[in-house]
Order: sequence, then structure tokens, then C-alpha cells
Amino acid sequence: MSGMVGGKWGRAAAVVAVVGISVVGQGIAPAGAGAKPGAAVQNSAQPPGDCCGGPSSWTTGDKTALGTAAGTASPLWFTVAGGVTSEVFYPRADVANMQDMQYVVTDGKSFVDLERDATEHVVAMPDEKALEYTVTNTAKSGRYRITTTYVTDAGRPTLLTRTRFQSLDGGQYQVYLLANPSMAGGAANDTAGWDGTGLTASGTEELFGATTTVASALRASTGFIAHDNGYSGAASDCLVDLRAHRTLANHFDSTDHGNVVQCGQIPVGQDTTFSVALGYGSDAQGAAAAADGSLASGFGNLEQAYRRGWEEYVGSLKAVPGSVAGDERQRRAYYVALMALHAAEDKAHRGASVAGLATPWGDVVNGDVLNDGYHRVWGRDLYQQATGLLAAGDAAQAKRMAQFLWSSQWISTPTQGDGTTYPAGAFPRYSPVSGVQGATPQQLGCCEQLDQDSDAIVLAWMTGLTDAATYARVKVTAEHIRTSGPATTERWEEQYGRSPSSIAAEVAGLVTAGAIARANGDTAAAQQWESTADSWRAQLDSWTRTTAGYWGGHTYYERIDKGTDPNDTGQICFDEGCFYEHDVVDFGFLDLVRLGLRGPADPEVAESLAPTAAARDGNAPMQVTTPNGDIYFHRYPHDNYGESTTACTGWPANGPQRFGRLWPVLSGERGEYELANGRSAAVYLKSMADAANDGYFIPEQVWDRADVACFGLGRPTGSAAPLMWAEGQYLRLAQNIDAGKNLETPEVVRQRYGG
Repeated sequence: MSGMVGGKWGRAAAVVAVVGISVVGQGIAPAGAGAKPGAAVQNSAQPPGDCCGGPSSWTTGDKTALGTAAGTASPLWFTVAGGVTSEVFYPRADVANMQDMQYVVTDGKSFVDLERDATEHVVAMPDEKALEYTVTNTAKSGRYRITTTYVTDAGRPTLLTRTRFQSLDGGQYQVYLLANPSMAGGAANDTAGWDGTGLTASGTEELFGATTTVASALRASTGFIAHDNGYSGAASDCLVDLRAHRTLANHFDSTDHGNVVQCGQIPVGQDTTFSVALGYGSDAQGAAAAADGSLASGFGNLEQAYRRGWEEYVGSLKAVPGSVAGDERQRRAYYVALMALHAAEDKAHRGASVAGLATPWGDVVNGDVLNDGYHRVWGRDLYQQATGLLAAGDAAQAKRMAQFLWSSQWISTPTQGDGTTYPAGAFPRYSPVSGVQGATPQQLGCCEQLDQDSDAIVLAWMTGLTDAATYARVKVTAEHIRTSGPATTERWEEQYGRSPSSIAAEVAGLVTAGAIARANGDTAAAQQWESTADSWRAQLDSWTRTTAGYWGGHTYYERIDKGTDPNDTGQICFDEGCFYEHDVVDFGFLDLVRLGLRGPADPEVAESLAPTAAARDGNAPMQVTTPNGDIYFHRYPHDNYGESTTACTGWPANGPQRFGRLWPVLSGERGEYELANGRSAAVYLKSMADAANDGYFIPEQVWDRADVACFGLGRPTGSAAPLMWAEGQYLRLAQNIDAGKNLETPEVVRQRYGG
């Protein structure tokens, strides 16, 4: 998955958005005016003359909490980053409707604190078998503490939180709930309102080829004793107002068509507990009904139902494996991986699981318009997720994933992608959760990757999806692979040519296609695909194994070769320059063993390990071992998909000063190779768990050095967390260790090649 571009995340600039129509109601008195919640006083309907707010962005990809109901009745997902609510998704897992939501605290005279920036955050799980999180934010000044627990209503599209505000020094404080909605995925043309009870917003956007209306309603169990709707960064912005006056001077009921911010004051004393409901619907009335219904049900009742749903799901699968059962961190990382993969599945488009509920380095991604981030379905990632769920015992969801690929992503007729035309039988680079139907070229991306086509075939075989109707599609895809391969864009989506990882997937795809063909009585097709697979496997070394490389003994598998001679002077170019293909390595060759093309002890695979322990650039080796013994790996030399070293900012800042960081998923891949050879993989499993953030989510990348303290060595960066591919890899490795073998190795491939 490639990087994203955009603006800056930060409430210091009061970046906020709500798409929608205004619902104008009666205003209420500001705090201290003697009014009760709902008491009618006249406020200005709209801010005068400061339309329409500054640009917006999304939030960091490092989510320390996320959740959704385990069932399908509530199509709502929440995330938490930096100690506060970040993107909230509704009605699909690829439509974000909130930038962030948090509290502002002031004493009314000397300070105004933004919760995210002014507090230290502690994340906890009340129940390790439920995606419920409690975030405790303690003021760095020591003045107060805010403790918030997150659940969703299992029967309504509502995020419900319970918050306890405590004054720690005896001071009297004002607390404001500050919401930055971005309805239907964008903030450039937004409207918000007050309906007499709470803050509302709704809007209609053209999304994924269809008109989509999304509405929200924000309610507090205490009521709001003051409220404001303003434009981001302008005088009407409630945060700007509070910083200027130490209390809410503006009380605007509505804003119209701009980048807006909403807030409501919650009455608090020395120790006050209250609930907040954020409801969604297709119109303002429906959203209000959801929020009001959830508040009326009570946080305790909804919390019990939420936990019960997750506990029942976890209890229906395999028991936690012995490889992690005795270590709390590793065990919790296992449960969270299992639940995160289940949560990533869309509620309406079953089997469509997004690569992540995050936008990597979202703080530099434009939030004025819809940006899919990792809220898309990559076939490769889906395969990695599904094989993890298969290993953990969720064959049902894994089969739904396979069915989604063949029913919703499979391309039946030539289809226009972003700069490319996908032929019949192909799969897109990615798609919305609704699949290719109605998707725009940008939502399908460029360009085809034959390993994804092959992964879909392997997954169909592994999940028993071998019926005649599916085979009719498999046949088109297998023939397309046979006539188009083996050269293709490789798994990192950056280079075209022949790579060990892509060829391993293609061979496995053709062999499993042959098995599906034989199950359908098509022996002739099976023989043709198997013959091609045999031929490509036999030529693999002549295409991708150099004997003239720079590293070690000079003989090893390349990352990729654009031609057919791995000893020539062909080059690969990066931001920092061009380099010989035979001097650039990665770990793709390990798939030759994992997918059964080569035996675990294959000497040509083994000799390719040495270069990956040292090769990269002048800044860091491919392999990094931390002081506590954890082992991580970079993707390849000259990788620049990551933060800037000099400025500690997200991709793509500072050009060649960017460096790709360590990928915990590669520790899992190396662990599977060690396991296949009968050696211990425990250190690699531990490394993945140690990479997890405070919410036990395994990230896309962790920081790779101790001399530049943007993040702690081995700690998550601003990349996507959780990366669902990594979560699937963690489940697989944990279960594989107990099984004593790699469960996802296709048996028909292993038998054919003696792998």
C-alpha cells in the first residue's frame, strides 16, 4: 500500500468539519447565566462574517483503541488516537464522519487546555475478550483527570462513552465537549446546527457511485448548558473563543457550508460522571433517535451487551494457543488481533474487510474531501487476514472473504482503473467495501498485481469455495495469469518485473486452480496450469537469483528484476538515486517456502538470508535487534515510505530525508520460515507483540533507531495501527507454533513440489 498526501492534523489550528444541513433551534444560556439545560434564550443564528474556516486534515494512523459491535446490527466503528476520539465510521467501514472529538478544560481565567495535548494518556482494556477501551487522561499540570470508556450500541449506530471528570486540586473547572465531525468523509462544505437538545449535522455526498446521506446527533446525559457552532480557525470557532475569553462568549446555533466546529458545555463539579451519545442515521431525525435511544438504555446495559457480543465471538473460536497463553502482553495481542480482524469486516458488504481503520500519517492528509486511506479492500491483505482467521478457527469469516473477492472484486469485463485498464479475470489494486461495481478509477487504483489474483485462487481453495459457479470465474483468472505472467507489479506496489514473492504466489495460484479444476472435472485446464507453474518454478533462479550481487557471498535472490538476467546492470530507482537490481534485496523469497514451492532447508533460500541481515543503506541495516532482543526488519534497501528522520514528520515530508521504518509483519514472516525448519519462532512472535501499541494493536511500522528520538526504538510510528495484515500474520504465527507447522501452506503445492 502506498503513501498518502495532505495537510496538518492539529486542534491548535481548530481544524473541524461537518457536512450537512442546519437544524436551527432555540439557544440556551451560557454557563453562569442561571439557565437550566434547554432554557430558551435567543442566540444569533449564524456567525456573522467569518465564514468559512480553514483547511482540514485527518488524524494520525496510530490508533490506540477501536471498536464496533461484534454483530451486524450497528454499522458504526470508532477509533481513538492521542487519547481522544478520532475517526468514526458510518454506515460503512470506508466512510469516516469524524476527525476528532475531545474535551476542553478551563478555569475561566488563567488557562484553556485541549485534552489531547494537555494530558498524559493511559489506555486500558476492562475485558481482554472485548474491544472495549478505557482511556485515562491526567492533566500534565496535575489539575484534573478525565477517564472515558468507549463502547457502541449493539443495536443502534451510536458511539456511547462514559466519562468521569475529577478535579484533583480542588479547583472549579468548565468542561466543553469539542466535536470535529467530517460527515461523509470530507470537511470542505459543511453545515451544523442546534436542535434544542444537542448538536446535529447531516449531509449528502456522492460516494462510490451512489448518493449517500449521513446525519449525526450529539447528546450528553447532563444536557449542554451552553453550545456553539462556528467555523474552524475563525473567531466563531469555540476553541478560538475559549482561548480568547476563557469562557464561551459565542453561542451560535448554526453554520452553513464551511469547515465548522461544534462544542457544548457539560456541567461538572469536583467529581462528575456522565455519558455522551454520538448517533448516526440517514437523516437528522434518525440520528437523534439513535443517540436518544442509546442514552435512555443506559451505559451499563449497553456495555454489558457489547462485552457479551465480543465474548461470545471469541468463545466460538479456538482457544488461545499455548504459544501466547502464559504471557499477558502476547495473549492480549492475540485476542485483540482476532477481534480487530472481525471488526474490520463491513456490516453490509460481508467479507469486505478493510486493510485498516486508519489513514497512515493522516495528520498530513487532506481532510477536506474523502480520502480512503487504508479504508479499502486490498486482495493481498484480505488473503493475509483470512489465513489468520482460518488458523484461529473462524472459517466462516474467511469464506465470506473469499466469496467477496469472487463476487464483488472479480472483474468480469475490462474495467478502467486509475491510469490502467483491468482485463477480465483480474482483481483491482484495491476497491471500496462495495467492490468494483460503481467504483471510480481512483477507487480501484493502478495497477494490477498478479499475486493478488493468485491469492484469491489460493483462498478459494483453502476455504472450500470450489463450486461450479466460482470455478467459472477461477478459470478466467487462472488463464489470465498463465498468459500474462510471471512479470507483474510486486507486493510492495512499486516495481514491475519478476520477483520471487510474486512468482511464488502465481505458482501456488495456478496449482490450486488446477485442484479446483479437477474438482470440476476439467482435467485439461488443470494440466495446462500445472505445466505453466512447473515451468515458472524451474526458471525462477535464472530470472531472480543473482551470482553477481554486492552483499555477502554475492549469490542470493533479488527483490525484483525487470528483465530476465539477474546478473546484468539493470537498475531500480528511488528518491535518493538509482541502484543495480542485484544489489536490492527483500524478504519475498521466504514465500517460496511458505507457499510450498521449496523445502524449508532449501540451500538457495538459506543463502539469501545473509544479505538481509546487513543490506540497506548507510543509516540502518535490514535487520535491527533491539536491546531487549526483539528482531525487526526493514522492507528493502533505500525504502522511503516512512517519517522524515530530521523533522520527525510523516510521509511524504522532506523528500530524500524520509526512510522506511521497521515492519513487524516481516518478523512474523521470518518466524514462519524458522518454524518450517524446525527451529524456534518464539522471538519473532514476542517481537510482534512487543511492537504493539498501548491498545495492543500491531502497527505497520515501528521506529528503527535510538539516535533520533522521534519515537522510541521499536515503538509505533504514525503509520497505520492496527495494520490488519500484521494482525493476521500474528494469529497465524501463534497458531502455527502450537501446530508445529505453517497451517497456511497449500497442501497441493507442498505435495507437488515436496516443500
